[in-house]
Amino acid sequence: MADLSGGQRQRVWIALALAQQTEHLLLDEPTTWLDLPHQIEVLALLRRLNREEGRSIVTVLHDLSLAARFADHLVLMAAGRVLAEGPPAAVLTPDALHAAFGLRALVIADPVTGTPLVVPA
Repeated sequence: MADLSGGQRQRVWIALALAQQTEHLLLDEPTTWLDLPHQIEVLALLRRLNREEGRSIVTVLHDLSLAARFADHLVLMAAGRVLAEGPPAAVLTPDALHAAFGLRALVIADPVTGTPLVVPA
């Protein structure tokens, strides 16, 4: 694996996790090192595994807009505390983002999916 790029290595790790065919998947930043088309591909695959096979999937993501696009339920945390949880539109609010990250942001509806899209203000 030493000759693989970071993105290729990440895809191998994801494939190894999926090959185990476990009922539950815990993934920490599975889209790190991946270019955007591969990020979308991986997250769409995880959503399909959840919906079609009933697998439970817990994923840590720092791209809030992608998390909102692919997750049914979000947990927003800061300093080890849960600040908000629920559907993406209920969790990703300007006040919650400011509390979690000290970030002033607009949250608008994605014009394609209708899911929350986080835009730093």
